[in-house]
Amino acid sequence: MGVTAPQILAIDLGTSGMKAALVAADGTVTGWAERAVPLHVLPGGGAEQDPLAWWDALGEAVADLGRAHPDHLRAVTTVCSSTQGEGTIAVDAHGAPLTRCITWLDMRGAPHLRKQFGGTPSVGGMSARRVARWLRLTGGVPSTTGKDPAAHMLLVRDEMPEVYERTATFLNVLDWINLKLTGRTVATVDSILTSWVTDNRRPGDIRYAPALVADCGIDAGKLPPIVACTEVIGTLSPSAAAHLGLPPSVQVVAGAIDNTAAAVGAGTVGDNEPHLYLGTSSWIAAHVPRKKTDVRAQIAALPCAVPGRYLMTALQATAGANLTWLRDKVVEWDDPLVGAGHISRDEGSIFDAFDKILPTVPPGANGVLYTPWLYGERAPVDDPNLRAGFFNISLDTSRSDLLRAVFEGVALNTRWLAKAVDRFLGTPVTSMVITGGGARSDSWCQIFADVLGIEMRRDARPVAVNARGAGWIGAVGAGMISYADIPGLMRNDHVFEPGTAAHATYDEIFAVYQDLHKRLAPIYRRLNR
Repeated sequence: MGVTAPQILAIDLGTSGMKAALVAADGTVTGWAERAVPLHVLPGGGAEQDPLAWWDALGEAVADLGRAHPDHLRAVTTVCSSTQGEGTIAVDAHGAPLTRCITWLDMRGAPHLRKQFGGTPSVGGMSARRVARWLRLTGGVPSTTGKDPAAHMLLVRDEMPEVYERTATFLNVLDWINLKLTGRTVATVDSILTSWVTDNRRPGDIRYAPALVADCGIDAGKLPPIVACTEVIGTLSPSAAAHLGLPPSVQVVAGAIDNTAAAVGAGTVGDNEPHLYLGTSSWIAAHVPRKKTDVRAQIAALPCAVPGRYLMTALQATAGANLTWLRDKVVEWDDPLVGAGHISRDEGSIFDAFDKILPTVPPGANGVLYTPWLYGERAPVDDPNLRAGFFNISLDTSRSDLLRAVFEGVALNTRWLAKAVDRFLGTPVTSMVITGGGARSDSWCQIFADVLGIEMRRDARPVAVNARGAGWIGAVGAGMISYADIPGLMRNDHVFEPGTAAHATYDEIFAVYQDLHKRLAPIYRRLNR
């Protein structure tokens, strides 16, 4: 038997749960384990998760890996994480969480943000002077939806003063995992971003901007030191080593938040090479050589894991979340719609049924349109009031039509986003890697190719993209490979080409889709203010 190659334990913490994988420097993913972690949705726009549940889930997932792949777990030399971003955890002087994590879906901080940063003249309720300074120094501005740590921290300060007083540090999700792994309190160049307190004008020297820190309303001492994504931040603490069943000598590389890691895991580390990630949310991202911001479309190039580069990210608030809504609220397990796919009842099988049903409905879903704004939208418009809806339903409409309309609606919204991405990059995108859990659907990949009118190159292991990205960031940090090696290591399993007739159909539908937004946005503002 051959010697097992050194492994990176890649931690992938998303909104739906904790995953752990064993990744070699060449990108081979051996072993995969996961545990669901509940999301607590609260009145008034709250959305929280328990950090201790993350940690327990990680221990269970790694134990599963050890049982299934003992030799590979013993070969682990490095740990590196990819996590959901824009979450906020207040920790005390001992690193213990004082609250549940206020997640990236939580909008309760919006009024506190406007109060802290208001002024005249204003832009979206915030001082125009402050907005100009943020754009110049950071490349972006806090989301007026309140979904950023900038607003989360103010929520804690204003509505939980006792917690704020006891807070030693505010940490993003990645930062808290790293604290649990090493006992060291740090933020990465990308995890600190949406606190909106850094000077990002030099990609190799991301630092706190004194003027932004002084203005943010949070004590400077409660903000963590900043490190690069590939920095080795220490070795496993004795308690973390025991929890994971690994030696304390295993080193920990800082890692990255999910969109940063996915851009590496998709193999798109060259300039202007985009990928589309389909998860609970979705995004189009590409590495670019210069800091740039499109204020109108809410797209910015921001600090990332690749040295000397920025990552352009255009975020769609809900993508796969629409499918989860379909599964949980519209279709039932004993439903004939599932039976039509000839799929047995088991975990995840309903999505296989969806994939079989989609081709039975023609492009355009027999006239039904769906807008996928279940929880507001981020780009190309930043509007928390938007909501999802079906349009043009008739007595002839079937639930299969509704099903296809949901998949098409997410793709149409992505086309809206892609137009802004083309403007940002200065050239039309003609090919894109598609990855993330949603890319497992052949039918959805084809819908994206038809709606966007470009080829979609599917990641051969799309569910592993964040773990693979964390593995590669860890491998770079540990000196096993360089970023230049990654494109040659990436594997795609299929290229989906757009169909001429289907694309023409979607051209017409897309014009209606844009018109729907223009007409409905004022109505949603009245309904949801």
